[in-house]
Amino acid sequence: MFSSLSDSLDKTFRNLRGLGKISDKNIADALRDIRLALLEADVEFSVAKDFIARVKDKAMGIDVLKSIKPGEQIVKIFHDELAGLLGGDQEPLNLEEPPTRILLCGLNGAGKTTTAGKLANRLKKAGSKPLLVACDLYRPAAIEQLATLAKQIDVPVYTPDASETDVVKVAGDALKWAETQNHTVIIFDTAGRQELDERLIAELKRLHTFLNPKETLLVADAATGQQAVSVARHFDEAVGITGIILTKLDGDARGGAALSMRSVTGKPIKFAGEGEKLDQLFEFHPGRMADRILGMGDIVTMVEQVASKLDEKDAMKSMARLAEGKFDFYDFLDQMKMIQKLGDLKGLMGLMPGFNKIKKQIPDSAFDPKRMKRTEAIVLSMTPDERRRPEIIKASRRDRIAKGSGTRLVEVNQLLKQFGEMRKMMRSPNKMKNMMQQMGGMPGGGNLGGLSDLMKGMKGLKNMKGKFPPF
Repeated sequence: MFSSLSDSLDKTFRNLRGLGKISDKNIADALRDIRLALLEADVEFSVAKDFIARVKDKAMGIDVLKSIKPGEQIVKIFHDELAGLLGGDQEPLNLEEPPTRILLCGLNGAGKTTTAGKLANRLKKAGSKPLLVACDLYRPAAIEQLATLAKQIDVPVYTPDASETDVVKVAGDALKWAETQNHTVIIFDTAGRQELDERLIAELKRLHTFLNPKETLLVADAATGQQAVSVARHFDEAVGITGIILTKLDGDARGGAALSMRSVTGKPIKFAGEGEKLDQLFEFHPGRMADRILGMGDIVTMVEQVASKLDEKDAMKSMARLAEGKFDFYDFLDQMKMIQKLGDLKGLMGLMPGFNKIKKQIPDSAFDPKRMKRTEAIVLSMTPDERRRPEIIKASRRDRIAKGSGTRLVEVNQLLKQFGEMRKMMRSPNKMKNMMQQMGGMPGGGNLGGLSDLMKGMKGLKNMKGKFPPF
């Protein structure tokens, strides 16, 4: 999402860090470049102007100009101001007095219905008992979509008759229905439009007044661009939004909406959607997002995402076999299944510090799920004995495996070669010890650490390039 902005800022700050002394001119030149980068990223003009003014006031301070590392000081000032612009501390939903009513609003196409399902799924996993209500009476497909999503996550949903046209009546009937359900949260999905119009706003006002929701969340496409400011301001003036959910944060848009909406409305960005799957809605942490924009990565979020999708016992069992040198192709299949559970690998790797600097050097094929499927097909074409003892796979067996998996012989040979190198390395005590230390394992006298300990050492994997089979 912020790749172009990150690249521009990285170049500017790299130049600043290389200077032994900072002058007023150096700072002015850097701020001009930063202002241009923000405007090119679709940050609203007045927001960019005010932001640069605040950074300038602090960067021109005597403590910065005379510090040992003035470039680093300015980067820190920019980071802190950026985190402040995005909202400071993360703000959770207000769920203190159940049952809580949550109203979702926004333009058509922003992803409200999908977000309603994602939010219900997230709340359910957190221990709440959510209900979904379809209040989009203009798009029958939206009602069907919400019902489908509700079924997928096993959450009750209220769907009105196709002939119903009064959204307030639908809401009233839904509240009566909710009384018969065991629930703590009720989420209302509303209609949107391609453009803001008085009819939409009047309907939202009526519905909002009737429901008096605890949370009114604006669902906004992160690719909205300069229009983001007028959209956010209009909805806030109409119904008084309490927070923002940004969708499609994994897209290629420039991301200025995230920086503009919070500043204009003063309302926090509470969640961000990164993908179409129902588990791809995450808490929005301003400080972490500032780190990502500045190319510092977001290890904490990466660990949280991995921990939520992988079974720690399975991961540690696999690491134990790895440490003992007993790793075979059955273990390899288990590893592949765990990796597949992680979803978008490129997005996950994007959370690692410095990844933006090297991502252009990595071909897209490296993150292609089809590549993993081809590797999996090769392993599944092996006999049970071949998976346990790869060393018995000679020429005739390799040819059979290639034909059985629908792959080329060179792919089978490459997999076996790299797998053999990995096993050889694992059977070398010193090399294995170094690898485990790099990966964060075996702390405190040989006991395998938890998943978080493992993830803390992920940066050490860069030293293991070429030692693992291609996924």
